[in-house]
Amino acid sequence: MGQFIARRVLLGIIALMLAMLIVFSLSRVKGDPRYFFIGEDSLGIDPAVWEEWGRRLNLDKPVPIQFALWMGDILTGDFGDSVTTQRRVLDIIREKAPNTIQLGIVAWLLGTFVGVPLGVFSATNRGNTLDYIFRGFALFGQSVPIFWLALVLIFVFAVNLGWLPSGTKGEGVAIRNFVLPAVTLAWFPAASYLRITRTAMLEILDSEFIKFARAKGVAQAPVRWKHAFRNAIIPPLTLSVFVLFGLLNGTIIIESVFAWPGLGRLAIDALWATDYPLLAGLTIIYGLAFVVMILSLDIIYAVLDPRIKYN
Repeated sequence: MGQFIARRVLLGIIALMLAMLIVFSLSRVKGDPRYFFIGEDSLGIDPAVWEEWGRRLNLDKPVPIQFALWMGDILTGDFGDSVTTQRRVLDIIREKAPNTIQLGIVAWLLGTFVGVPLGVFSATNRGNTLDYIFRGFALFGQSVPIFWLALVLIFVFAVNLGWLPSGTKGEGVAIRNFVLPAVTLAWFPAASYLRITRTAMLEILDSEFIKFARAKGVAQAPVRWKHAFRNAIIPPLTLSVFVLFGLLNGTIIIESVFAWPGLGRLAIDALWATDYPLLAGLTIIYGLAFVVMILSLDIIYAVLDPRIKYN
């Protein structure tokens, strides 16, 4: 187990270094990286300022040295200054990240605690009315475009009924402001959880040890949750990590529709403004979060399922 974790950590470090190399290379694809900071209209710029930018970006050194120095700054948390706001990139990300994390975790919990139980009940009631209702919800949930659902919820509950605000986070942590964006975000994950959990449960419920437990007279609840669900948890657990990462990865569409001041909106603004330092910082932080989540998932696998062996 220890050797496996060490290998995974080493592979994660290599993956991060490759990601950093790609991000660094993209700044050179266009040509001189100074254009990212000064803009295309640089004909009238003072030559002294142009040379100063070159020294600041270490352009007077070989490219491998440039990459090593740039990576050293990244590892110390120095992503540079945003082109548009002239503020430190790390400070901007720290300012916006809590909004995305709060919304992502609320949506993840909502989707998990709705989708997983529905998947279990759908599998244990295979072929009856409840099963068809739950399967219809899964089909509808995975088919409806998320932006369309967001607009419908705003139109119904904010415009017509006036029960909930149509957007923005507001001051502090106001539950009313979380309802519409969280429900919209959780809709697709809940449907995915339902479908994956139902499929995994059906496979386990047809196993011989489940039939044996029922033949011994074990009650329905222990068979369903203790024996079947515990052995069917790996697929929904795998999905949960990718769902959580996807929700924390800057919920771009939802943050744009609901004017939510998070990382998703920040990434869109940085993209439109060609704010390379900010985009690079977001990309590297997302990559680090993904590597950490995948490593955590592998460790949880070994704890929950003793059948998994690591050689």
